[in-house]
Order: sequence, then structure tokens, then C-alpha cells
Amino acid sequence: MTEPTVHVPAVAEPASAPPPGSSKETLWLVLPTVAGVVVGVLWWLLAPGGLNFVSGNPALADASNPESWLPRDLVLAGLVLVAGCFTGVMLDGKLQGHNVGRRLTFALAGGALGGLVAWLVGLLAAQLFGPAPNPALGPGYGFTLRSYAVLLLWPAATAFITFVLALFGVLSKKPVK
Repeated sequence: MTEPTVHVPAVAEPASAPPPGSSKETLWLVLPTVAGVVVGVLWWLLAPGGLNFVSGNPALADASNPESWLPRDLVLAGLVLVAGCFTGVMLDGKLQGHNVGRRLTFALAGGALGGLVAWLVGLLAAQLFGPAPNPALGPGYGFTLRSYAVLLLWPAATAFITFVLALFGVLSKKPVK
């Protein structure tokens, strides 16, 4: 006689958790930092004292002209503000589920690093491609940033946009009857 065949269902092994260093949350730290390189190059291209593509005013093209200091800072402020708003909008859909605080923290830290990288890349581009600063005027008269508070606009804009979008998300939900 033949013995009956017993079918035992296969038991799947539980999926192992991904290592914490390789999670997608770290992209919120890396991508804004890398985007800081692009923002820094754009700052040098657009700002007075750099290539001056925004104003085109030859008087503002000289980095040692004190009248070019405020517009130069404002160009970087506008660029990091747009980058921070973009980061906040991209982060909005990712604020559900687990690791929300970690994603937001990485996005804010990445924005701070992105602003710092943008500033340093702009200074490097000015040293490599710009005219040599006049040593008689001192180190503060070249292509520099006068208001360091501009560097905080990227994470501030990210936090503000995230807050506003989360607030609108909460307010748009219909009350439970």
C-alpha cells in the first residue's frame, strides 16, 4: 500500500529589518547637502560680485563695492529659501508612519548643511573663477556673505512649510460624527 502524502505549508522566514545606516531617511540628510553645491554655484553665477547675472549692473559686479553686499546676501537668501520650501513640500507626503521625527530631523539637518555647503561652494567658485580680491582692502571686501543668518533660512523654510502643510492637512479632515 501506499502511504498518504502529507502537505505541510512552507513557513516563510520573517524579513530582516534593514540596517539603520542604509535606511531611506538618510537621504533627507544627503540630498539637501548635495543640493547645496548647486545652490552655491547658482549664488556665484547670479549674485553681484560674482558673474552678476541677476542685475547686470556693472557697478555691482565689483565684489569690493559695499553697495553689492546686500543684494549678494539677498540672492543667497532667495535661493536657500526656495530650496527650503521645496524640501518642505517634498517632505509633506512623508510625514505619516513610523520614523516621522527622524525624517524631519534629517531634513532640517540636511537643510542646515545644504546652506553651509552653498555658502562654501560660492566662496570657492569666487576664488577659482572670480577676480583676485584687492589685498589693500582686507579680507572682508571680496565675494563673501555678510549676514550669516541667511544660512538658517533653508531649515527654517523647511520647518515652516512642513508645519503649514501639516496644519492644513489636520484642518481639512472632516470631523467624525
